[in-house]
Amino acid sequence: MGGDGEAVAEAVAHEMQLMSPGVRTSRVLTDRLLDPDFVEVGASGRRWDRRAMLAALPEMEGGAEDGPRYEPSGMTGVELAPGVVHLTYETVIGGRRARRSSIWRRSDDGSGWRMYYHQATPVPDTPEGA
Repeated sequence: MGGDGEAVAEAVAHEMQLMSPGVRTSRVLTDRLLDPDFVEVGASGRRWDRRAMLAALPEMEGGAEDGPRYEPSGMTGVELAPGVVHLTYETVIGGRRARRSSIWRRSDDGSGWRMYYHQATPVPDTPEGA
């Protein structure tokens, strides 16, 4: 983990939770980690809002205890402003690489850190993807 500070460490811990099958398959646990204004642009190019993600996440790759799991690497973070953290890293799942970027914000209502935005960009299997 790059960056420093408690805010970055908390965002990293929550990001890691969202990659675990036990959280991905639990709407209750995932609900606590996604901001009410959550948006994602997935590796497929699809735009997801919070409602759609909560509905689909249990069936998406990385949710089965006996299936492929996300393997993150190179995670770094920076606190952009008080209560706002930006994380970047790469993942491999099922042999496919993606570069990822997440913005986490601490809510004013006391519910803690929640993912506000996430983007995944596939990395082609070519020398240019290195």
